[in-house]
Amino acid sequence: MLDFTNVLAGPYCTMMLANMGADVYKVERPAGDDSRAFGPYINEESIYFLSINRGKKSIICDTKTEEGKKVFLDLAEKVDILVENLKPGAMERMGLGYEDLKKINPKLIYLAISGFGHSGPYSSRPAYDMIVQAMGGIMSITGEPGGKPVRVGSSIGDIAAGMFGAFGAVNALYARTETGEGQKVDVAMLDSQLAILENAIVRYSGTGQIPQPLGLRHPSITPFEAYQTLDSYIIVACGNNNIFRRFCDTVGMKELANDSKYSTNQSRNLHMIELSELIQKKMITRTTSEWMGILLKDDIPCGPINSIDKLFKDEQIRARNMLVDVEQPGIGKIAVAGNPVKMSTVQGEDEIPKLPAPGIGENTKEVLQNLLGYSEEDAEAYVKTYYVNASS
Repeated sequence: MLDFTNVLAGPYCTMMLANMGADVYKVERPAGDDSRAFGPYINEESIYFLSINRGKKSIICDTKTEEGKKVFLDLAEKVDILVENLKPGAMERMGLGYEDLKKINPKLIYLAISGFGHSGPYSSRPAYDMIVQAMGGIMSITGEPGGKPVRVGSSIGDIAAGMFGAFGAVNALYARTETGEGQKVDVAMLDSQLAILENAIVRYSGTGQIPQPLGLRHPSITPFEAYQTLDSYIIVACGNNNIFRRFCDTVGMKELANDSKYSTNQSRNLHMIELSELIQKKMITRTTSEWMGILLKDDIPCGPINSIDKLFKDEQIRARNMLVDVEQPGIGKIAVAGNPVKMSTVQGEDEIPKLPAPGIGENTKEVLQNLLGYSEEDAEAYVKTYYVNASS
């Protein structure tokens, strides 16, 4: 697949596909992906870039030049999937849009990821993660009650679009096995934010009430929140009446389960604050570790609020290969997130590419020769000319 993407949404999408076994050729302009300039750095190398571009091959190519455009078109003719995340219209102005490329590769899956999509009145607007988090509604329901709007800590504006993009590309690839034809897949960051709003949309549509931030509480299940313990916090999630009754027995508050005010989830929601205060008085009497031991014995859903450093010590995360060491030139071993999609035919060390993130244009000569059939002399001439032009 051809990765003509930059920063996060597009590279995250192509990383997901690389995790699933795709050969990803990352096309970079002479200056490289913008995220190569994002920290943190180790030995002047961006580990931000590493985290989402490992396992790919980099080709230097300036599509604004005739030579660069020709290489791009030759590559587009060979691949199954092309992913780009430029502003709508940019690819068309270069003669590289879907309608142009399908003439040379009718089977091409063309995935376009953008802020607002390739249609609608906002289509031409620029966008970044925080903009679509704000416009998509998720910031309005994140944070403490009565507090300021809060950005979700991870860049879910980009990441959700990348995930939906990968999902769309794979679906289009499957559809091609039935029709023999490719298609364009249009994924917008704003659309993706609405898609992950869970029940906020139907709550407003059904009740007319505007959802608000609830902090550490669930909007429609009680008790389902974080409680302060002697040393930190613990999440307790009673997803049905049986779990609630079991929880009350386990923590020594059986009277709550027998109280009609708390007998159903609906009634518990009506008395959410009162019930929360009663449970909080009990939970503050022990440490998180003590409560975890007590609650898990009776199969009560619960968990600590882990800081990132604690993930590296978690036996479940290690058992599932969700932290993987990659050897990066100039840096050494560095841990990256593993592949969350586990398949019976791919096990253990093979679940994720162990190749490092490439240098700018590192694989240009190799790709020109092996994929496009250039002679060694022509490939060398292209690379040499490129770097001369890029430095002048």
